[in-house]
Amino acid sequence: MMNQGAKKAGYVSQPAATDPRSTEAWALSEASRRLVVAAKTEDGGKSLRDALILNQRLWTIFQTAMAEPDCPLPREIRDNVLALSIMMDRQILQRLGDLDGSKLQPILDINRCVAEGLAMKPDAPAAQPVQANLAQPLAAPAVGGTRMAVNVSA
Repeated sequence: MMNQGAKKAGYVSQPAATDPRSTEAWALSEASRRLVVAAKTEDGGKSLRDALILNQRLWTIFQTAMAEPDCPLPREIRDNVLALSIMMDRQILQRLGDLDGSKLQPILDINRCVAEGLAMKPDAPAAQPVQANLAQPLAAPAVGGTRMAVNVSA
């Protein structure tokens, strides 16, 4: 059951599972949902700014976790997530600069790809290996003319 704090924050749902991967996948999906809703809200960009800042905070949490000396993930995965974080930082800062909700697709794509990968069971076969199999490198959307392969398996 959703707690009062989550309700006040405007969360539509929260993960039932206590496993961190599910929680992280949900957080990315929720951040994306908020971005989409905010892009359609006519309030002078306030909702979009708030949604972008929320997304930035989420990615800052990921960056911090990847930089911890005792992070249990393999070095390659940490480096890939950090590289994605840098791409996300650039995209978010650009959107905060112009508050153009029509240019959110790279942010939404990265959030979606990582959330899909996190939602998969590590040993489960993937229905769509390019987007969801965490054992395979994940092709991130082209951002600024650069395409990266990202492996976020754990």
